[in-house]
Amino acid sequence: MNDFNRKMEDAGARVSKKVSEAAERFEKESADLISYLNKEVVPAVREQSSKALRVAAQRLHQFADYMDETNDAAKKP
Repeated sequence: MNDFNRKMEDAGARVSKKVSEAAERFEKESADLISYLNKEVVPAVREQSSKALRVAAQRLHQFADYMDETNDAAKKP
């Protein structure tokens, strides 16, 4: 029974070491991912979003002009 207990302790220590290593790597990788998102992705999304909003605003302005023109044309006899 003593040999079984020793093997279980060894196995537990190996598992604990692997879990600890995986947790450390996960923490590092997640920190790297957050840094990448903040430095690269967020600014790109903001830039693209503002461009998309400007295009949408321009198209809405054109559509409003069209609606005004068709409304004015419909009122004329």
